[in-house]
Amino acid sequence: MADLDELYQEVIFDHSKKPRNCRKLEHPTCDAGGHNPLCGDRIHVYLELDGETIKDVAFEGKGCAISTASASMMTAAVKGKTRAEARALASDFVGMVTDAPAAAELSERLGKLNVFSGVKKFPVRVKCASLAWRTLEAALDERQTEVSTE
Repeated sequence: MADLDELYQEVIFDHSKKPRNCRKLEHPTCDAGGHNPLCGDRIHVYLELDGETIKDVAFEGKGCAISTASASMMTAAVKGKTRAEARALASDFVGMVTDAPAAAELSERLGKLNVFSGVKKFPVRVKCASLAWRTLEAALDERQTEVSTE
């Protein structure tokens, strides 16, 4: 477990200091905003779709290290996936961090994203880790209302 905790800290630090795909897409197919009022995290997710495939994905926002790292890793994980695959990945990720009954099975499917599995020990941080994923779901569904973790 110490190895996973060490990897978690290393990955979170790396992605929070140097987030991947942190930019605004000029001509997104769909986008959505999200907010975590508890700690002030704000995010905006942009998607460029080619049919049902995510051709490009990016985010902008301000948030804690966990929120930023989660958004960064999310963009890398869903690029090139279909809408359905991205939705399934989002559902699996949220299930893993909220300690769903099948969390062990989910962590196997999530690969590198498994470093966030320890977040479930800190309920307040679950909202930080899941904000980007819930905002991704809103963008995929082309919802016009801002996502809130409350």
